[in-house]
Amino acid sequence: MSENGVAVLDREDLRRTVAQVLDIEPSDLTDLKRFEEVGGDSLLALEVIVVLEVKYGVRFGEAEIRAFTSLSSIHDLLAVKLGAA
Repeated sequence: MSENGVAVLDREDLRRTVAQVLDIEPSDLTDLKRFEEVGGDSLLALEVIVVLEVKYGVRFGEAEIRAFTSLSSIHDLLAVKLGAA
């Protein structure tokens, strides 16, 4: 969070957050590696979504959630939602 209470989007912080939920090392989560490749399943995907919604103060729609396939796709979606794109 920045001083004015708006979440700041940092790719490496996002990588650490998602990796923690997936219980893997951040270095194992490359930008384009699909979550299934690092042991992610639908329950973990849901947990990632909840953690990110709370952390960044956003809500994701069903279509957006289906687009959550890699760190890069999540980063791009969050950038749009946070106005950082």
